[in-house]
Formats: sequence, C-alpha cells, structure tokens
Amino acid sequence: MTRRGSPVENSPEVVASVADKDAKTDSGGVRPRAIAHVDMDAFYASIEQRDRPELRGRPVIVGASPTGRGVVSAASYEARPYGVRSAMPISRAARLCPHAAFVPVDMQKYQRVSAQIMGILVDFSPLVEPVSVDEAFVDLSGTDSLFGSPLDAVRLIKRRILAETGLTASAGLAANKFVAKVASELEKPDGLVVVVAGDEARFLGALPIERLWGVGRVMAKALGDLGFTTIGQLQRAPRSILGRRFGKHGEALHDLAFGRDDRPVEPYGIPKSIGAEETFGVDCTNPAQLKTTLRAHAERVAAELREGGFSAGRVTLKLRLAPFETHTRSVSGEPTQDGLELYRRALALLERDRVTRPVRLIGLSASRLGPSGKGQLDLLDPAALRRERLARVVDRLTARFGEGTVIPAVLLPEREGE
Repeated sequence: MTRRGSPVENSPEVVASVADKDAKTDSGGVRPRAIAHVDMDAFYASIEQRDRPELRGRPVIVGASPTGRGVVSAASYEARPYGVRSAMPISRAARLCPHAAFVPVDMQKYQRVSAQIMGILVDFSPLVEPVSVDEAFVDLSGTDSLFGSPLDAVRLIKRRILAETGLTASAGLAANKFVAKVASELEKPDGLVVVVAGDEARFLGALPIERLWGVGRVMAKALGDLGFTTIGQLQRAPRSILGRRFGKHGEALHDLAFGRDDRPVEPYGIPKSIGAEETFGVDCTNPAQLKTTLRAHAERVAAELREGGFSAGRVTLKLRLAPFETHTRSVSGEPTQDGLELYRRALALLERDRVTRPVRLIGLSASRLGPSGKGQLDLLDPAALRRERLARVVDRLTARFGEGTVIPAVLLPEREGE
C-alpha cells in the first residue's frame, strides 16, 4: 500500500495500488462503478464529546448506567484501548474502564445529526443507501463533471461533514459495496482507503477471514478448522470444495474473497426490521410484567411501522435469560401494523414454551416489511379496521403533544391502594 497526502489534516489516506487517478474501463468497455462507504467515527460518543467540551480527550461510554444491566451502545476511541466495545455488558465496561464518563443514549439527538449527514451525502449523488444511523453507501459513478474524480468527491464529503457537524467520518472507495465497506474500516478514525478496480483480490488477500460478510465466530472457527485464517487462503481453495462443505454460503464466501459483489446502491430501501427491547434493572420473574413490557414494545413498533408506511409479516420475540443467554422465537402471518396484533403474536411465542428462568431482557421486532395495506387481516378481524383508525388518531396526538399522550389502559401504572 502507498500513502498519499491527506485531504483533511491528520487524516490517513491509503490507496491500495498505484493507478491512474481516473477510473479505467474494464475489458468489456464498461466503466467500473465508484461506490463509497461513509462511516462515522464512534458516532454517539463523538457527538457527546462535541457537545460537551469537558468530555473531549476522555474515555466516553454511551449506554446504560454503569450500575445498571444494559449494554454499551458506543465507546469513544479513548475507551477502546481498555477493551471496551459496543454491545458489551455495561457492567463489564465499567470494570475495564472505571474512570470513563458514562453517558445515557440520546437517540433523538443522534438521529437529527444522522439526517444532517445523509442530507450532505444526497448533495453528491441521488443514490445514497443508509445502512444504519451512522453509515451509508454512496454511488458516485458519473459525477465527475460535478465534483471531479470519485476520490475528489469523497474528500469533499469528508470535509463537508467535518465543517458542518464537527465530526469525522472514515470512508472506503471501491468498485462495489463489499470492498468499499471493508476499506472504510481499515484506517479509522478519519481515514480514507481507496481500492482501485481490478485490485480487489490482492487488497483482500492479507486480511483475516472475519472481514468477510457472513463470517461470524462460529463460521470463522469452522473455516479455521479447515486451515483458512486469511481471505487469501480462501481464494486459493477450489470453489467446489467450499460449496460441498458449506453449501451456497461457501460459494458466496468464495466470491466475496475475490471482491465480487454486483449489488447496486439502493436508495430509500425498506428497513429489514423495526424493533424495541428493554433490559430490566433486576432480572424479571413476574409473568405479568413481561406481558406488559411486551405490549409496550408492540405499540412502539406498530407506531414506527405506521410512520414509515410499512406492514410486517414476521414477529420475533427476543429473550435474554440470566446471566447472558439469548433466545429468539419467530412467527409469520398476514402483514400488519396493528399494535394489538403484534402483541398477540409475540405473546403466543412467549407462552409457547414456559419461561422458567429469570429474564434479563425482553424484545420484540417486526420484519419482512412491505408497503402497508397489503394484508387481509381486516377481513379476519372486523375490529382491526377500527383499531387502525384509532391508532392513526393516537399517532397524530403523539406527534403534537409528545410520546405517551395516549396509551392503552393496560400500560397505565397502578395507583397505590388498587
């Protein structure tokens, strides 16, 4: 790899191979795509450090209370040398880095900043595919006359994000989404890695197999048992052998090992799922509390479905049992955005197998999303149409007066003496 001058002061910029600045056509005369993956650096924690000067330069952990039972949502780069990572139990993070500043999650603030960043990306291309609140793919193909080469465009994107939000972003630029994503992760924070079209296999070869999509802890062990620890080793394996051992997944991994990914950048895509979950302060053994919490989750998810214009055909129940054992159960049915119907399906899953151990966390998610109004539930449940109309009234009241203005009676707190 060769280093070149950085577009932002102190920003690492790496080019995977020396090549002409302008993209070249392949053997078929088709110009390679230019796809950037823009990934904000320690997004939640960086926002808190930006807004609270006293936190700058200090380890910052965003998530639950350090004396609570939740997980780490984000850790600043100052906290990471201590071993703190996102999704880690907050109690472990507190043991690893007790002197860190622990900050509660402010999702509304993070979403506002996310919208600002996505707005910047849309200024550079209509093809922007948000992956999450802090990352997105941008197809810069054909934008040369507006912003110069794709590399120039990515440099401009990083500068604008820094100037307008005070936050740094890392980026990867390649001919496809997978390689761009991998590239964006290699020089954090505030990095820019460019992989020239045709150089994907060499770029990926030295990286560990865990960099491949679909290779988690279990798959990495299975591949390791076969002697595969780097992507380059996987490249040298016959595709047929991987197919026989792992089926279609093995063949897909072989393609990814060479950096093959034909998926387009899809703007305004339908999210894969919408969910809600809660970690209890004390392990829950009360079935009534589990049901009430599940109903609240169902109403919250239903409201988000209606806001997005979606219906869900699949409901998943998530249970984390003490000390840290997670189970999921799912059911499919007619698409719905009705909170009561979501709750009924999740409750059936909860009651299908009796929970005999204390529950640390309970969650509900809706997936297999599609446009609303596609299901036949109204024909099966005459009350569903009335509930839908009532829900939309509640949505309008919530938008005007705030969350919790109108809630189902079952979610009202019990008054003393009742």
